[in-house]
Amino acid sequence: MELLVKHARLLNRKGLYQIAVHEGKIASIQEEEAGSITDVGDRVYSPEHLEQVIDAEGLLLLPPYVESHIHLDAVLTAGEPRWNESGTLFEGIQIWSERKPFLTEEDIRQRALLALQWLAGQGVLHVRTHVDICDPQLTALKSLLALKNEVSSWVNVQIVAFPQMGICSYPNGAELLEEALKLGADAAGAIPHYEFTREDGVQSLHILFELAQKYDKLIDVHCDEIDDEQSRFVEVLAALAYRTGLKERVTASHTTAMHSYSNAYVSKLMNLLKLSEINFVANPLVNTHLQGRFDPYPKRRGMTRIKELLGAGLNVSLGTDCIIDPWYPLGNGNMLQVANMALHVGHMTGNQEIPLGVHMVTEGGARSLNIMEGYGIEVGKPANFIIADGQDPWELIRRMPVTRHVVYRGKRIASTNPSETALYIGETSQSIDLRNPFIRSS
Repeated sequence: MELLVKHARLLNRKGLYQIAVHEGKIASIQEEEAGSITDVGDRVYSPEHLEQVIDAEGLLLLPPYVESHIHLDAVLTAGEPRWNESGTLFEGIQIWSERKPFLTEEDIRQRALLALQWLAGQGVLHVRTHVDICDPQLTALKSLLALKNEVSSWVNVQIVAFPQMGICSYPNGAELLEEALKLGADAAGAIPHYEFTREDGVQSLHILFELAQKYDKLIDVHCDEIDDEQSRFVEVLAALAYRTGLKERVTASHTTAMHSYSNAYVSKLMNLLKLSEINFVANPLVNTHLQGRFDPYPKRRGMTRIKELLGAGLNVSLGTDCIIDPWYPLGNGNMLQVANMALHVGHMTGNQEIPLGVHMVTEGGARSLNIMEGYGIEVGKPANFIIADGQDPWELIRRMPVTRHVVYRGKRIASTNPSETALYIGETSQSIDLRNPFIRSS
């Protein structure tokens, strides 16, 4: 027996529970009683026989956060060689093309490793990163494939081979994508709206599906990340997912043009999307920053229709997308900040909607990454979980608190102490816990 967590709250359950971990997996989940011990199979273990005990103190234990969309090859490069003063997607792409000649495998490794440490310390244990493969040497891909193995004892990384400049519009784009998949990328990517013509965009998706099927890879497409209401590659992506039967193995990232589609077209589109069963990833921090830059007032906010997609029964998850890079000068890897922004921009502050913010950065993300078989708080599954500094999803969204403990494969890999505030009111000073000024009644 490696670990016992006691006095933990669980999502959608009343009371307190204790979770026992054995050989890196969840061995038992039991509702607590006074002076409790843990019964695992036909053996009884008292706390003194355990290697480690974590007192959750009545806080929420939940599956780890999932980062569904980030670009680790570009993190921490903002201002190199210059700043994106327009704040547009296209200036960001241009600046990145100026930075790329100076990339080395060690440069990428150091920056990506630091970003992964930030993420893991905040409870993000599953990360899908897109890696630019429009480089004949595939420098970034090789660096992150090596880093993926290096960090595998404390975080699970998926790599998407992402042709930033296009498959058909960049020299040897299809060949580079195929080579990236051969080298070990987990998923194949595309960017159809950035190809030279609509015909090139459609062709790029056909090439993508052929290669993904050939090498048995997942698919994640930068799709319609533009304010142009005529950018409709999501319908092509969904049709291909449906016709090939790949369905839930396919993800559409961004789809910000959907923000500008007419409702008449969306009503038709939703029928196809439901048939396709594809996943959607929204990146609310970065897309509300990048989109609408060419608009007069009123300005569009440029985030996909999360509320409508969820209402149609489709899976939606969230990504940070960028951390201090040519596209976004801010970011810290806090998935609760991402969820908080999504709910605000998506007008999702109803009583039943707020918990969906936590869902989209946990189970929703696991579905997008196609890892549900080993994800969740269930007996027999890997002991990957976090203890957040809050008691329910509403509190997590409202306060965006720290993650108190992070456990990966049964081992605690991070702990964070919450801050303490001293108030100087009247003639005396006092320390007070300001974390819970309001307790929500269910």
